[in-house]
Amino acid sequence: MSQISFIHAADLHLDTPFRGLAHIPDTIFSDIRESTFRAFRQLVDVAIQKQVDFVLLVGDLFDNERQSLKAQFELRQGFERLREHRIHVYMSYGNHDYIAGNIHPINYPDNVYVFPDDTVRHVVYTKEGRDLATIYGFSYEERAIHTAKVDEYNLAQTKTPFHLAMLHGSLKTNTEHDVYAPFTLNDLSDKPFDYWALGHIHKRQQLKMNPPIIYPGNIQGRNRKETGEKGCYYVELSSESPNIDFIPLQSIQFQTVNLHVDHIQTIHQLGEVLKAKILNQFSTAIPQLFDVVFFGTQSQILIWKSNGMLEEVIELINDQLITLDTWKYIYRWSDDIKQAEHLDTEGDPFMAELRRVIESSNMAEWLEDLYHHREARKYLIPMTADEEEALKAEVKQLLFYMLHNKSN
Repeated sequence: MSQISFIHAADLHLDTPFRGLAHIPDTIFSDIRESTFRAFRQLVDVAIQKQVDFVLLVGDLFDNERQSLKAQFELRQGFERLREHRIHVYMSYGNHDYIAGNIHPINYPDNVYVFPDDTVRHVVYTKEGRDLATIYGFSYEERAIHTAKVDEYNLAQTKTPFHLAMLHGSLKTNTEHDVYAPFTLNDLSDKPFDYWALGHIHKRQQLKMNPPIIYPGNIQGRNRKETGEKGCYYVELSSESPNIDFIPLQSIQFQTVNLHVDHIQTIHQLGEVLKAKILNQFSTAIPQLFDVVFFGTQSQILIWKSNGMLEEVIELINDQLITLDTWKYIYRWSDDIKQAEHLDTEGDPFMAELRRVIESSNMAEWLEDLYHHREARKYLIPMTADEEEALKAEVKQLLFYMLHNKSN
């Protein structure tokens, strides 16, 4: 009976700079900068432990097209370890590490096959003299591919029992990411392939199981939107039903903490409740970064925020959390206090004009000097549209609340 096993991973983003976290203490920021490399080493360990036949890496192995020398070295070293265990690697480049942008190309060991360009090609995996799998894929030569590459996936005239397709792209209906190499679910399921190994979307998804059409997500969370476990899939294919298991690889987890504050009376109580929630509800064996959101209708928290007490209590909690054997750290916090929305009373010309100025303001103009500062720009990344709107909302909320209290 024919059978193969492999690891399916994508979006390694090796050497992600994590610029948005540069404010974090150096004692733990070094762990954060190393997290993508540690996750990749764990991937290699898993492949060796499982004694898989090969590894599929579906695009965006590097964080950007320049492919840092450190990332190239780590990747090659990992591939050499796999070679020692006779494990093959089939890899493609994606929109982040497209071929034309790499000024320092690297030669990989002979157990590695790289899809060389944006033409869909195939390669045959052979084990002990027997052709077992035909693997199909392509690499991005430029930053974007907007054509439907799925049309180029056709079965080769090979005699292998398994046909696996690697595709770094997205559903045509996707509204959360840039749509590259677009496809529909029917486009893929109508093709006679045994497994679709997808990449590009960082959220783990099993779009379909017959045949398996799967996004493994990225192997290490890189920001507050990429929470929870990150990793790869271990896949066994045979004449029976496929066996597909998710394996966590991340060395650091991003988590979101939603804390309702209406029942909290003092700033000391707030600190105790927040710390207890982090310690009791988020207990893991790996370090964690927390994005805390305070919910409620109680305006007291806005007072603590405006006089700096909220920031101070979070600093005190962090001082304790980073000393744990497995450190934790609150790297971001915000509030969603509904009462403040009603302080902007209609009929007040000043408040109406203040709202207009804030909502129509161009944040880029306000921050232009900062982003062009020779030293500051090394640590800053441009704000997204959502982040700009969130900042405007926070400014409006705090101003309205402070003005309302002053007038009363």
